[in-house]
Amino acid sequence: MILRIRRNFRSSLQVNNIDQQSDFEADAISARILRILARNGRIPNQQLAAEVGLSPSACLRRVQDLERRGAIQGYRAIIAPSARAAGFTAYVTVGLARHSNEAQQAFERACRAAPQVRECHNITGSVEYLLRVEVRDLDAYRRFHTEVLGAFPQIATITTHVVMGSPKDERA
Repeated sequence: MILRIRRNFRSSLQVNNIDQQSDFEADAISARILRILARNGRIPNQQLAAEVGLSPSACLRRVQDLERRGAIQGYRAIIAPSARAAGFTAYVTVGLARHSNEAQQAFERACRAAPQVRECHNITGSVEYLLRVEVRDLDAYRRFHTEVLGAFPQIATITTHVVMGSPKDERA
């Protein structure tokens, strides 16, 4: 009986994996659409259709289906840091003093409220969070570090990694 359950479990896993792969990998046209839109979210539908070999109406239906299924989560402009007065970028690791749901939620709320925090990721390892912080300059970061991060009672450790350059950055 145990062997039969294992066999069924393995075959259902294989079927599920095949089904999941076929949703994304079997459709080469949708994958091409996603790659092109990741590079240029403002590409006209006519041009996108020509690049993937579809009619404009079929291409638009594909894009709308990808949006509906959540493969495309949105479109945004990539703003130059200088236009945002954010010439200083740092990645900051944060360890919390208490590992409670309440402490995490309070910290996450504070990060959402701080405009300097451009990204906040809950991570594994020796600390709980990785932040991407963008401010005007080192003095502005020092103020953020002292007045914003320093005001969070749930923080135990803060480590700052200053970005000196970004030879590759594909965030959209």
